[in-house]
Amino acid sequence: MRYRVVAVGRVKDAALRAACDEYVGRLCHYTRVEEREVKDEARILEAIPEDSRLVALSRTGDQWTSEELADWTARWELEGRDVAFAIGGADGLPEPTLRKAERRWSLSRLTFPHELARVLLYEQLYRAYTIRRGEPYHRGP
Repeated sequence: MRYRVVAVGRVKDAALRAACDEYVGRLCHYTRVEEREVKDEARILEAIPEDSRLVALSRTGDQWTSEELADWTARWELEGRDVAFAIGGADGLPEPTLRKAERRWSLSRLTFPHELARVLLYEQLYRAYTIRRGEPYHRGP
């Protein structure tokens, strides 16, 4: 199983790019992760392989705790299908992408720049894996 993060645009801010790279590096100890950047929202679906499960990051999605995300990652691994996370640009994801998604996930009711959303996604995936393995990174309830 592999995670694919399909995002509109590049992470231009050096500090945010470094944070993304740090968490992707950490995640690689647990699972395979790849990042695909597209120029605009219309190209998101083209960058997602047909057999992948699509999770759309959207403010209209369900909010999960870190523990719930850890449970989702365990289920996804058991099913063995690749998981693609779609992150839109400033205007969010287009309706066709949202309709195709198996799940919609909201990182928060707050609005974040899409570059920061990518950092949050990677950090939460890393946290989910440390929760599943009982490692000390997560200090939640």
